[in-house]
Amino acid sequence: MKKTLVLGASLKPNRYSNLAINRLVNHNHIVEAVGLKEGEVAGVNIVTEKKDFKDIDTVTLYLNPKRQEEYYNYIISLKPKRVIFNPGTENPEFYALLKDNNIEAEVACTLVLLGTNQY
Repeated sequence: MKKTLVLGASLKPNRYSNLAINRLVNHNHIVEAVGLKEGEVAGVNIVTEKKDFKDIDTVTLYLNPKRQEEYYNYIISLKPKRVIFNPGTENPEFYALLKDNNIEAEVACTLVLLGTNQY
């Protein structure tokens, strides 16, 4: 299973990041979550600080490109294998930084990848 960090996690059930946490848990992935408000979704604690999570395989983004900037160095420091840019998060500037650090940038929808067994 791929240990995944959901960045831009929301406590609101109608948000895609919330749905992603639920589906990742249902697919038996280990999930970490960082958001604006602390709380819990599907047994996953959402934290507000940039924790030094270990062994992150995938970061799935739910932040618009402008909001991503403050997380560039943080995400790179986690050394994930890939970063998924969900719809609305596309960011060519960040793709280049990730490539320079040997991290795959994947423009996709986490929910679709899970639903089609391509995650």
